[in-house]
Amino acid sequence: MNFSRKRQRQAPTVIIIALIDVLMVVLIFLVVTTTFKQQVPSVKLALPESKQGKSGATEDPPLIVTIVNQAPHLYIGNRAVTAEKLQEELTKASKGNSQVKLAIRADKGAPIGEVVTVMDAAKVASIKNVSLMTKETGAK
Repeated sequence: MNFSRKRQRQAPTVIIIALIDVLMVVLIFLVVTTTFKQQVPSVKLALPESKQGKSGATEDPPLIVTIVNQAPHLYIGNRAVTAEKLQEELTKASKGNSQVKLAIRADKGAPIGEVVTVMDAAKVASIKNVSLMTKETGAK
């Protein structure tokens, strides 16, 4: 004898409020524990003025390239040159001497693209010692 009646099973109910609460807790946890990326400059620049400047006169003076903010931008010594002519001059200087030094003297308002052009030309000419010239602002 079977006294139990067959009960009809109800479909399980999903409690959406509980799911939203759990989702909010997980979201708050992720926001709190996330470290935000700091904006780090990809290129570090030496400013035109420096309190810690070094005097540069050595026995082997560097080749000086001057970059100004008005066209023509590039000068070797007191001669204005184009980027192609600069490349030829640097290649010619590095063929005779593998230890040639290049100093870049850039104006504060000089376009950064011209500085990059000079550094690329030095890299193509296999000049490994490249420095930026700054002016000293005061005593230590």
